[in-house]
Amino acid sequence: MKINILGSKLDLTPSIKKYIEDKFTPLGKVLSRFEKEGEIALFVEIARSTKHHKKGDVFYAEVTLELPKKTMRVEHYNEDVRTSIDAVKDILKEEIKKYKEIREQKKYGKKGEQIFQ
Repeated sequence: MKINILGSKLDLTPSIKKYIEDKFTPLGKVLSRFEKEGEIALFVEIARSTKHHKKGDVFYAEVTLELPKKTMRVEHYNEDVRTSIDAVKDILKEEIKKYKEIREQKKYGKKGEQIFQ
């Protein structure tokens, strides 16, 4: 899995890059079986949503995950950039879990018999 990081209206420091890589690299193990079907790409964008106010949801994190036959997109606004990153990772992890369950149901059916070989 390739992780692409983009920073908009924000200095993307090495510590933030490392934080993002540390958070999203473990998802590669979960998605490793889908890499046989095609390349998996993860795009992470971190941005400052506004410079006009100092309170409220100032930072924005967006993650786009391209899987074979499926694209997932998650975004979250928060006061802290690291909290935004954590939130999108958690939401994305739940979406991946749902995606895997749906694929298993299609492959094995509802009773557990294997339909496709």
